[in-house]
Amino acid sequence: MPDTSPAQPSGVLLLDDLKSAPGLALLQRIVDGSLPQPPIGRLMSFDLIEAEHGRVLFKGSPGAPHYNPIGSVHGGYAATILDSCMGCAVHSTLPQGVGYTTLEIKINYIRAMTTATGPVFAEGRIIHSGKRSATSEGHLRDADGKLIAHGTTTCFVFNL
Repeated sequence: MPDTSPAQPSGVLLLDDLKSAPGLALLQRIVDGSLPQPPIGRLMSFDLIEAEHGRVLFKGSPGAPHYNPIGSVHGGYAATILDSCMGCAVHSTLPQGVGYTTLEIKINYIRAMTTATGPVFAEGRIIHSGKRSATSEGHLRDADGKLIAHGTTTCFVFNL
């Protein structure tokens, strides 16, 4: 019987790739272009641009495709880029062969985004990285540094 499962989407790492290096090394390879940006970034118009131990930075371009019916960028845009930066802050602290998944996120919205907002920057920073759980925080700001939203996450940490 032929294999009818969907092909691995471009930019999605295989389990063997995830097991091959510590989290920070994988993230730095995305930043330097030797690994592709994840598909969610293409969909939502954001990219990972910096990665160091316990800290990452994403740059986004919210626009008309991200609008809700009331004429502003949907809150899901802020939630998605914050979930990404907070999760990657956790990932940057994990040793080889260890993964994570988000257990919960909490987002606080401060101001709306529109096409006039311009580029936005989501910085994630680790709060705690343990053997079974990790927490981090994220701040989404416009190019002038004005806070748009902020949040926290709790992640489950596990062996791959």
